[in-house]
Amino acid sequence: MVSLEIDKTWTLFLDRDGVINEKRENDYVKNWNEFSFINGSLFAISNLSKIFGKIIIVTNQRGVGRCLMKEEDLIYIHGKMIYEINLNFGRIDKIYYCLEVLENADCRKPNIGMGLKAKNDFPEIDFSKSIMVGDSKSDIKFGENLGMKKILIGINEGLLNIDGRFDSLFEFSNFLKTQVFKTNQF
Repeated sequence: MVSLEIDKTWTLFLDRDGVINEKRENDYVKNWNEFSFINGSLFAISNLSKIFGKIIIVTNQRGVGRCLMKEEDLIYIHGKMIYEINLNFGRIDKIYYCLEVLENADCRKPNIGMGLKAKNDFPEIDFSKSIMVGDSKSDIKFGENLGMKKILIGINEGLLNIDGRFDSLFEFSNFLKTQVFKTNQF
């Protein structure tokens, strides 16, 4: 990844499943007992909270649209997740989620609906000073569609238009921390 001079005017957009918590293959996290933080992600969010002015989660949650869980279950999971993040000195400014099943729904990544809602709620967001961190093509395309820097977590499955690739959010946060230390911003 190219060196960036990131400060509190930057916004970090994070996908949830596969970035913050373990992804359940061919399934959904339907309750708190199925939610498991990826090793190091809480520490990573704590580090990233010191670097970015805003941290936003954008997550497709079609398990609700498929009636495998209720929206109240999702809200409960997010509440517990935020509680744990806060306990570990991290911060999430807002979570945006899309419950729609149809791929062409405005809110469903890679479509930009959740990004536009975030910009509406936080007018200071500048997409050219934002980074999208995700583990899928739809995450990367979402960032691309909004003009953000794009970071892939995990294996690069032919995604050529990324600005960096890391094995985990923890690895990404450590990389950024060393960059910020070099510019005396941390």
